[in-house]
Amino acid sequence: MTQPVAAPPLSPLQHKTLSLLRRGGDPVVFAPEFVDAVRADMEQAIAGFAERLGDETVFMSKHRLTTVLGCEAQYLAEDGFAWSIQAAVGQIAHRAIQLMVNWRGDPLPGDLVDEATARVVDDDTSLGDWVGGLSQADLADLRGLAVDKVVKFQECFPPLVPAFAPAVESSVRWPNEGPIVLAGKVDLTIGRPHGAESRKVIVDLKTGRVAPKHREDLRFYALIETLRSGVPPRKLASFYLDAGEPVVEDVVESTLLTAARRTLDAVNADVELRVEGRPPVKRPGHSCRWCHLASDCDEGRAYLTGADADDRSDD
Repeated sequence: MTQPVAAPPLSPLQHKTLSLLRRGGDPVVFAPEFVDAVRADMEQAIAGFAERLGDETVFMSKHRLTTVLGCEAQYLAEDGFAWSIQAAVGQIAHRAIQLMVNWRGDPLPGDLVDEATARVVDDDTSLGDWVGGLSQADLADLRGLAVDKVVKFQECFPPLVPAFAPAVESSVRWPNEGPIVLAGKVDLTIGRPHGAESRKVIVDLKTGRVAPKHREDLRFYALIETLRSGVPPRKLASFYLDAGEPVVEDVVESTLLTAARRTLDAVNADVELRVEGRPPVKRPGHSCRWCHLASDCDEGRAYLTGADADDRSDD
């Protein structure tokens, strides 16, 4: 009789991740009256914005939300995006992790990345067209960086067994249609509501340094999840793969109220700028480093000069 294969032991880092994300203490249940009030306030505010839109529409993603509340000049000028190796790595790695979660057996990270890349090239998207035109050397660079991200994910996370109800690259939106839609694509969700009990954990996979906007991104996702399902998530986690460190936040009422206020401020700014013609406000910051307006923006050049001086002083 064939003996079942024992699951490999968890590493200290995987144990740490599991302990931070697992349920503990009393069940988390939000008052239905609170959830209903958040949805009613959002519906009322969005209806008011819709009256000001005319024939225009608003599709508010986490990137657009962050940008319009940052530098408004950059927000209005954002039509020059071009794919790069760094920009594509996250997309390929996320696709590979999505395959890994649903793959039978124990596939190698390189095989997952190769399959993910082939599927992206077959997609009728700008990324697929761009990846399909890369040289062998550039493809090797892309593959190496994506494999590194998949390996680090495997090192950081325990195996995502079906009982965890894992979902990768999960799309969320609210409302489903209309002139104003809030939407996003969540890197990873674990768990699902049990009746009115909050059990879902929303995870954003990050590289590089901690930034305040990462937490705001997750709160935006928590708001959409609450509006679409009526049950807020239990926890939010920005997981920094390079450092092996999650930044975890419990979802409470103030989390959702703050996200709702920030989202409505962003929609209002979008309407004022694109429809009503309010002049944009320049707010230089870290995004100046990749803004194609920087060469002609006095504020942006001044910020970058100061930032470069600060970087040199740290050497």
